[in-house]
Amino acid sequence: MFPLDSRTVDRLAEVIVDMGGPYERKGYQLEELLRGAGWTEPPEYDGSPRIPWLREQLTERRDDRPAIERLICRVCDPIEYDDGPSTADEFRVVINEKLAAEGLVVTLVAGRPVLGELAADGEKPRYTVPPDLRKRLDALINDTGAVEMLSRRVEETQVCEVGGAYTMAIIGIGSFVEGLLLTVLTERDAEIKANGFADSEQRNQRGRHDRATLQQLIDIAHAKDWIQLDAKAFAHNVRDFRNFIHPRKEMTEQPRFDADSVMLCWAPVHAILNDLEQKLGPTGGR
Repeated sequence: MFPLDSRTVDRLAEVIVDMGGPYERKGYQLEELLRGAGWTEPPEYDGSPRIPWLREQLTERRDDRPAIERLICRVCDPIEYDDGPSTADEFRVVINEKLAAEGLVVTLVAGRPVLGELAADGEKPRYTVPPDLRKRLDALINDTGAVEMLSRRVEETQVCEVGGAYTMAIIGIGSFVEGLLLTVLTERDAEIKANGFADSEQRNQRGRHDRATLQQLIDIAHAKDWIQLDAKAFAHNVRDFRNFIHPRKEMTEQPRFDADSVMLCWAPVHAILNDLEQKLGPTGGR
């Protein structure tokens, strides 16, 4: 649970630095790791002993759950290592040993590390609405009206989830992803902000901002390297589920969504948010 206990922070710092181990991180590598995790104004290493230094950085941000989550996931992310999944998996196993007492676990969701809560049985991960979501949207988006709208949609999605309206909850999650990507792209990409989205059928023409489909939004965000490949792939699954808003699709495929289905749709939302925060950082508009 968050905030993490001080002893958990100590153990994480020891694992990440890996003093004397095969994956020992130098001071400059710790700086790079924090930058790679999308920390705002990451600290410069001051030459002091590395484990106490990292422990201090974690302690100072112990109330910033999204920053701590992104760092934990970055340590377990194959993209962080030259040999990819091999080293990342080793770190994930050890990190999970340290997080077990907190009821937390890092799992791979379509190849992306996502931090979830352990279910009551202590085995399965549970995913819910990303933590501090309103605060994180405020940092990514200038338009307060858009933040209000997205926050309201998430609240309504949670009402559906709690009430057992699982199909509507999944549709709500897809709607949130669409609104998030649409708003971020139209605000943070200069070309789209000026000219709109290219027509998917006539590539040399530009359309209105509100004409982009969810598939386009996901593909564009990935092409700009704002979200990683696996986040893109899983986001397309969420898009497909969102399309059950059309009765004909539901009657044809007759899905049987349940609480686990909704939980699995929250997981890529965590990955997309983490990617956007790492790539874009906070907006300076307000």
